[in-house]
Amino acid sequence: MNSDSHNAARGHAPIVGVDPASLDQAASILRAGGLVAIPTETVYGLAADATNGVAVASIYMAKGRPSFNPLISHVASLAMAEELAHFSPLARRLAEHFWPGPLTLVLPRKTTCPVSDLATAGLPSIGVRVPQHIATLEIIRRVGCPLAAPSANPSEALSPTTAAHVAAGLGARIDLIVDGGACSAGVESTIIAVGESGAVLLRPGAIARADIELFTGPLGSPDASDGVVAPGMMKRHYAPRARLRLNAIDASAGEAYLAFGAPPPGVLPSLNLSIHGDLTEAASNLFAMLRALDVSHDSIAVQTIPERGLGEAINDRLRRGTLLTRESGV
Repeated sequence: MNSDSHNAARGHAPIVGVDPASLDQAASILRAGGLVAIPTETVYGLAADATNGVAVASIYMAKGRPSFNPLISHVASLAMAEELAHFSPLARRLAEHFWPGPLTLVLPRKTTCPVSDLATAGLPSIGVRVPQHIATLEIIRRVGCPLAAPSANPSEALSPTTAAHVAAGLGARIDLIVDGGACSAGVESTIIAVGESGAVLLRPGAIARADIELFTGPLGSPDASDGVVAPGMMKRHYAPRARLRLNAIDASAGEAYLAFGAPPPGVLPSLNLSIHGDLTEAASNLFAMLRALDVSHDSIAVQTIPERGLGEAINDRLRRGTLLTRESGV
C-alpha cells in the first residue's frame, strides 16, 4: 500500500469494537501496511507491521516522532518473542512471570529477526512485550507478525487511554481505531534492559521496581552516554499543553489543582487522582485527568505524589511533562 495515496484517501479513522469481524478488519489493514490504533492494558498503541519498513515509517510520520527513538515490538507469546531476541535465563524468568503484562524487555536482537531496522532505530537490541489485552493479542495472531506500536498520540503529547483520546489526536492520520475500553493500567509499560551482568531500569512504568527486583536484585540505571535506547527516554515526553507545577500545596488564581489523597486544607481540587491515596488508581487516572484539565486551564498544579511503588512511574511522567524546552520531540 502506498503510504502517500493511502493517507490522502483516509479522512477520519472509523472506530470499531472488538468483535471478530472488526479484529479481522484491523488485521487486514495491518497486513496491507496501514495504521491501526489498538487497546492495551497500559495505553492505546499505534500499530503497524513491524517487519514492513514503509509501514513503520508511517508511524513516525503520523506521530511526528524522530526516527532515532526505537519502537516496542508487540508479540502474542514468549515463543514469538524468542524469534526476535536472545533470551538469557533471567530474561526468560521475567517473561514467564510478567507476560502477558506491562513489562517490556530490551534484549539482544537476533541476526534473523525480521523486524525493520527502522523500528529498532538501527540498534543491536530490540524491545519486546506481550500485552495483556485479548483483542490486541487476537489481532497479532491474525496478522501473524510482531506489531510495532508506540502510544497512539502526536509526539510529546499525553498518552491516550481511551479510543476517544486517539480519535482526537490522530483520527485524521490513521486508518482504524479499535475500541477496547479504557486502559486498566493507564501508564506505559516498565522497560528493563537485561544483559549478562544484570538488569537496568530504562523507564519506570506499570510494574513497580520492587516487584521486578524480586527477580533481578537491585536494578541499575541507564548510562547517559548510550543515548536513547528505549521508548520514553526523551527528556520531554507525555506533556500537556498546559504548564505543570509539581509538589504544589495550593492553587493560584485560574490554575487547576490535581490532587492525590487528601488535598491541603482550604484547597478545592479540580480533580483527584485517587481520593484514597491509591497509587494504582492514580496511575490509571493520570493521563485522562491531565487531558481533561489541559482543555480548560493553562496551568495545572499537582499535589505531591509519593516516590514509592507506581509513584515512581507517575512522577517520571509528570517530570518529563514539565520540561518546557522541546529538543527533538518523541
